[in-house]
Amino acid sequence: MAERAITIMVTVLNATLLSLAIIFQLGHVTGLRAEPYIPQNDSVVLEQLSTTSNPQIQKLRKLRTQLSNNPNDLTLATRLARAYIQLGRTNADPRYDGYAQAALTPWWNLSHAPTNVLILRATLRQRRHDFDRALQDLDRVLQQQPRHAQAWLTQAVIQTVRGHYHEARRSCLLLRRFTNTLGSTTCLTHVMGLNGHAQESYHSLQTAIENRTASSEETLWTLTILAEMAMRLGNTSEAEHYFQDALAINQHDTYLLGAYSDFLLDQNRPAEALDLLETTIRPDGLLLRLALAEQELHTPTLQQHIETLKARFAANRLRGDARHLREESRFTLHLLHKPKHALNLALENWRIQREPWDARIVLEAALQSGDSIAAQPIVDWLTSKNVEDVELTNLMEKAS
Repeated sequence: MAERAITIMVTVLNATLLSLAIIFQLGHVTGLRAEPYIPQNDSVVLEQLSTTSNPQIQKLRKLRTQLSNNPNDLTLATRLARAYIQLGRTNADPRYDGYAQAALTPWWNLSHAPTNVLILRATLRQRRHDFDRALQDLDRVLQQQPRHAQAWLTQAVIQTVRGHYHEARRSCLLLRRFTNTLGSTTCLTHVMGLNGHAQESYHSLQTAIENRTASSEETLWTLTILAEMAMRLGNTSEAEHYFQDALAINQHDTYLLGAYSDFLLDQNRPAEALDLLETTIRPDGLLLRLALAEQELHTPTLQQHIETLKARFAANRLRGDARHLREESRFTLHLLHKPKHALNLALENWRIQREPWDARIVLEAALQSGDSIAAQPIVDWLTSKNVEDVELTNLMEKAS
């Protein structure tokens, strides 16, 4: 996306762009039995706990203690919730979303909660792929404050992830009316680039980033979007350029690392993907890409990482967590080599979100399982939306 938040970064829209890189995550599949997962050996890492010496964790604990003494302090609660959301995004750890929700307990179930709570609740619901209720919260905000830029941006992000491009374009246009920043331009060109105007949008965004001063967070997001646009257009050298510029700003952004490692794997550069990711394996999506690189390089740690991913995806299903279906379907297809099961997972994910990678994994699984009937609705949808993507075009031709 996602998941695409997707990501997370404009100073003025700080809490919302947390949305963008996060929109690609996964979870529960209807019909699958939530069997307990038993690791095959003691070397399988199920979880790594944060160190108590981490200054950020210590600061959050102090805030949490203060809030427990005064749980109805709205300012303190929203401050703590935002911090947890940021930490959860950085670590790709859904537990922090639960902590953020707990901080907002007095207002969580209120239909007319304070605006700050509605925005945070929408962000958390978005991250859980509870898109309908997230949009309801944002609609309440916009009814009260029609010029609320953060609400327009979060709404646009969700609409884009769901493939509702007409609605997303309208949200981005309204955002740009109220705040004509690089972020608002990125919002609009990203949507238009997915919906029949790829080359034009790409050039417009190139011009915008050259002519506007923006925060490092805003610039990072825009560079990542430009790199992904270049990839879809088949401009690999330009994609590499924008990825490197983005990494020069932040080498630890989870969404950026995932997008760049996908690019390296597609370019048959698994050794570089391995170097990029081998010290950053906590997030499921990054561990998946590390394992895909290891498979190409026949490294001895591959099986251990496969077992770890099995455990994590099983735990997601037990929690009913719907964030990681895309990653689980990729894992099932390319590492477990079970195309029919992967296709079921990919189709379940397609019902939730419809970004280019969501279409790609359905088509790949359908082709490997020999199920052209399953691929046809995705081909029809991509055609109707005028999605321009060289990789998807190749897969669509094979599936037709």
